Amino acid sequence: MDNRICGVHAVYEALVSDRLPIERIHIAREANSARVKEILGLAHERGVPVRREERMVLDRLAEGNVHQGIIAISGALSYADFEALFTAAKPLVVVLDGVEDPHNFGAVVRTSDACGASGIVVPERHSAPLTATVVKASAGAAAYVPIVRVKNLVNAIDDIKERGLWVVGVDPAATQEWTAFDYKGPIALVFGGEHRGLRRLVREHCDALVRIPMLGKIASLNISVAAGIVLYEVVRQRKSESL
Repeated sequence: MDNRICGVHAVYEALVSDRLPIERIHIAREANSARVKEILGLAHERGVPVRREERMVLDRLAEGNVHQGIIAISGALSYADFEALFTAAKPLVVVLDGVEDPHNFGAVVRTSDACGASGIVVPERHSAPLTATVVKASAGAAAYVPIVRVKNLVNAIDDIKERGLWVVGVDPAATQEWTAFDYKGPIALVFGGEHRGLRRLVREHCDALVRIPMLGKIASLNISVAAGIVLYEVVRQRKSESL
């Protein structure tokens, strides 16, 4: 498992959060920015060992990733409890049906945080694990957004529906466009994986399906882009309701 968190912002957010245990931090000898000083202070408070290293050592540890002179070595990021999805007065849950690329997963987490999502649900199988790569790709948002892992995604969707949420799948075969749906109530959005989209059983258990029209030659959008488009429509509708 990739347990390296590379980059100033990602390391800072990992330290601020209590969800991700940090075992040690490697910092370039010359690194001395204001944010690096904050990181050093936080590491001292939490008892995290810090090693000053030559930049070539960090280059070797990063294995091609951009590290900005700082790398944290982390323990495992903990998954949240299912109940964490429903603490908001009007939940907005993101369900990922088989997103296996950690960079895509992290990008969806980042957008979900930006849109105020209540949490993310992923299956145990055919899903990228919570690694430092996901944390880095999320720009630290993985430390804040509850991520719930379930054994059976279809059963989890049924449980979400029993909690009063309307489950909306995003599928290119849908007849209704994404902007035509009313997202003002409690909502769970279901997005398919990179290669196969929504599985048949998952699609059948959704209350409604919406699509994002594709006007060019490519048949589908990157999952993180699709998630951003639909999530911000939820934000737009909910903001207009409050005006």
